[in-house]
Amino acid sequence: MIPGGGQPNMQQLLQQAQKMQQDLQQAQEELARTEVDGQAGGGLVKATVTGSGELRALKIDPKAVDPEDTDTLADLIVAAVQAANENAQTLQQQKLGPLAQGLGGGSGIPGLPF
Repeated sequence: MIPGGGQPNMQQLLQQAQKMQQDLQQAQEELARTEVDGQAGGGLVKATVTGSGELRALKIDPKAVDPEDTDTLADLIVAAVQAANENAQTLQQQKLGPLAQGLGGGSGIPGLPF
C-alpha cells in the first residue's frame, strides 16, 4: 500500500529492483572471492572455503596422521570442512541478508539460503 492511496511509480519501482539486483550480484561475487576458515582437533585440521562454500584449501598437521587410525583423520577433515561451511553461511547471511530483506524477505530467489 502506498501512503495517501496513490499509485506506485512503476519506473521508480523498476529502478529500485534493478539496483537491488545489482547489489545482490555484487555481494555474491564478493562472497565467491572471500575465504573463511574452519578447524577441528584444536587446529590439527584446517579447511578454507569461499563465502559461497567452495573448498579452496585443506591443511593437515602431521600430528593428525596416524596410519593405524585413518577414521579419526577423516572425521577431523569432515568437521573442519563443516565448520568452514558454517562460517561461510554466516558470511552469506551477513552479506545477502539485508538485500533479501529489501526484497521482502523470503524472497524466493533461487540460490539464496533464506
